Amino acid sequence: MKKLVLVLMFALVMTGCGKEKADDSENNSTVVENQNNQENQGSESKNDEKTDTNKVTEPKGYVFEYNGVKIGMDMEAAPIIAALGEADSYFEAPSCAFEGLDKTYSYGSFEIDTYEQDGKDYISTVFFCDDLIETPEGVCLFETKADMIKAYGEGFKEEFGMLVYEKEGMKLKFILEGDEITSIEYSSTVLDVQ
Repeated sequence: MKKLVLVLMFALVMTGCGKEKADDSENNSTVVENQNNQENQGSESKNDEKTDTNKVTEPKGYVFEYNGVKIGMDMEAAPIIAALGEADSYFEAPSCAFEGLDKTYSYGSFEIDTYEQDGKDYISTVFFCDDLIETPEGVCLFETKADMIKAYGEGFKEEFGMLVYEKEGMKLKFILEGDEITSIEYSSTVLDVQ
């Protein structure tokens, strides 16, 4: 368990404080509206949203789901946090990548990190804390590299000791010790150095 905590702390440092602030004009994936709100809007409203290059109208890439709540990277955090209910614990600190605060919400088996931009919070990462949850594709902590490849294929890259799948502006990261998955993280690329 201590190794897992250290790995998670390392991943948090790698995704936050060592990164430069991304240029807003280069980042077209910083605002995502709640999928449920989108489904209730008329088609005319949807067409207007698609013309704004800073808005993405639905979760993208690999999406984590918990109790029916879809959690995609760069989605607005407030509706997700409200749908999940009160967190087991909460932490905030001044951001070293953006203006405002970085926030961490712990829900027992997973943690959600957010970044602030234009006065709103957006999902930056989801960390798995134990093997009581799994990805929608059926992979959980302590399974094997073969299980990961069966679910996601061999199209991963190796970055900083992690096996990384990238899709639609987000990353799904796995850390292995030997053949065992010891860390799973969904991550926005908004924190990557541009």
